[in-house]
Amino acid sequence: MMKAREIAQKVKEGNMTAVDAVKESLSAIQKHNPQINAFLEVFEQEALDRAVKIDAKPAAQKGRLAGVPIAIKDNIQFKGHIMSCASKMLANYKAAYNATVVEKLLAEDAIIIGRTNMDEFAMGSSNENSAFGLAKNPLDLERVPGGSSGGSAAAVAASMVSVALGSDTGGSVRQPAAFCGVVGIKPTYGRVSRYGLTAFASSLDQIGLLTSDVLDNALILNIISGEDKKDSTCAQIAPFKYSQSDYKNFTVGVPYDFLIDLNPSILNAVDKSKDKLKSKGVKFKEIFLPNAKYALPCYYILACSEASSNLARFDGLRYGAKAPEINNIEEAFFKNRSFFGHEVKRRIMLGTYSLSSAHAQDYYLKAQKVASIIKRDFVKVFEDIDAILMPSSPSTAFKIAEKSQDLVSLYLSDLYTVPANISGVPAISAPFGRDDKNLPIGVQFYGNYFEENKIYDLAKLLED
Repeated sequence: MMKAREIAQKVKEGNMTAVDAVKESLSAIQKHNPQINAFLEVFEQEALDRAVKIDAKPAAQKGRLAGVPIAIKDNIQFKGHIMSCASKMLANYKAAYNATVVEKLLAEDAIIIGRTNMDEFAMGSSNENSAFGLAKNPLDLERVPGGSSGGSAAAVAASMVSVALGSDTGGSVRQPAAFCGVVGIKPTYGRVSRYGLTAFASSLDQIGLLTSDVLDNALILNIISGEDKKDSTCAQIAPFKYSQSDYKNFTVGVPYDFLIDLNPSILNAVDKSKDKLKSKGVKFKEIFLPNAKYALPCYYILACSEASSNLARFDGLRYGAKAPEINNIEEAFFKNRSFFGHEVKRRIMLGTYSLSSAHAQDYYLKAQKVASIIKRDFVKVFEDIDAILMPSSPSTAFKIAEKSQDLVSLYLSDLYTVPANISGVPAISAPFGRDDKNLPIGVQFYGNYFEENKIYDLAKLLED
């Protein structure tokens, strides 16, 4: 699959039709999706019909994404289409409106080609929690693509599309990007509107992007970012615009105190990426993030607490599936809420416990205080540096079911990604090197608030 910017340019210049671009994408989906299960639904006829209309436009009226097929994660609203969050609870729910990001993509003549698989309600690190079958890693079908945006990452890695939207609550874009060898970014919290994104943990969720290269990623972020009056958490700033900085003046910090128990090949990739950037003129210094080690337990308390609150609406009475033969209100709640999968139930229970009057002081409120301390650490460290380098994940893609009985090990997959969500800073994962099993390794750059430009620069240097 060509890059998004190449497709759009060819379509605008008349060297390719939008119909041809859609057909190429549909052909790749037909070939690969039966084995990978990255797409839960493909909007074949609708995509072709839209492509015909785009081709009929004069060149000057065609948008910046003319004819570009884009996949969206199954928790982002696309009006008139099923949005199930990969859950039986919402298996037949049709979106009543477009998410802001979808509106912005359509305004630039992009073509939404389908919805991608995910962990149910975005809760998971392997895509094994989908109610409609797990997605597989296209680089090794015996391994997971990561999660929760595993379907989006797999779709890009298998060249079914060049761009896919995901959501990142604790690393759900960056970890699958690392596992599948693609580029994934979580923008600064508030950079992109969350209107139309199904809430998991509202203070942590952010729509992110998965692409095959850095420039496509930056282009799409430019299009979907910017203020939105429909989302009170969206920052009132202009859309992001990428322009290369003087990276030779950059200083990048490496928190070696945080890089513990790493797979040697991953630590080696971090060191080699550091060496490559040094050869380009980038300066490095060792930094300390003393409270980053507390980000993961802090994250699971806060995320589960917010999930417990956000998912309360899915009771079969207001939203969600309704069980047959209900005789009373207690039975209604019990049977209707049973449509949730095991991982969602587990997190709701943990969150409800943390929010209970007997435990809120010890868990939820304490986690809020720890989150504030972690944010202060990042604010302080960015006074002296431009970015932070660390791995995207403690491991490369693991085998399907390998960690299903070891939840602690599974949750540790997010060790190096959750601090960015707790602090709200932007972070990007870029592929760099392979391990001894020839699986891709992702390295990650954290940036200061609203300084995505710098981390794009660093990721581009590694890509080059």
